[in-house]
Amino acid sequence: MANEKDKAAIKAAVKRKKREHYTPVVPEMQLGFIHNNVDCIGCRACEIACKDKNGLPPGPRFRRVQYVEGGTYPEVFAYKINMSCNHCAEPACLPTCPTGAIFKRKKDGIVDIDSTLCIGCRRCEAACPYGAPQYNAETNTVMKCNMCVDEIDAGRKPYCVMACMMRVLDIGPIDQLRAGTYETKARGAADEIVRQVKNMSDPELTNPSIVFVPHSKGKV
Repeated sequence: MANEKDKAAIKAAVKRKKREHYTPVVPEMQLGFIHNNVDCIGCRACEIACKDKNGLPPGPRFRRVQYVEGGTYPEVFAYKINMSCNHCAEPACLPTCPTGAIFKRKKDGIVDIDSTLCIGCRRCEAACPYGAPQYNAETNTVMKCNMCVDEIDAGRKPYCVMACMMRVLDIGPIDQLRAGTYETKARGAADEIVRQVKNMSDPELTNPSIVFVPHSKGKV
């Protein structure tokens, strides 16, 4: 629970934010993720690489591998869905932040958090339909995937992508990923590309920058 100092900071920030007009950022190029639900083996190397890169304590997970199983014998199935922050075109988290700690980069559309401005109010956590913002009780701040911006700026790919032994996770310009024109080992020439899989929040909410090669049982 917020103490009196935190409450005062929140009130001051909300007042300041109300005087501003939120204008969505339209990036020069939007980076996004692609995940192959069919070939993913659920090894969680991406999760571990992410936690190591960001020095995360037990609890917060920026990247989450989800196991989906179903059916009845002999018609059973299992597949994996891998998600983190989707760096949405219209992020729900950004306009809810009272301090302006959350921002979207103009050059590549990556959504990041300035930890020096975060006051731990957790509004972004409540607003995100994909569970991306993660609260860190040790620092009383909210953190999330920033697509390893330091790696991106150095011309490399995020740690999660580099750690994937099956090459089922990758990044690229989201418009090309959706069109199937971006060359990536995460998909084959004949693979179907979809924006939404079962049990995922409606992409129309925030226009997330992610696509999937779906399992036959995972199609919406």
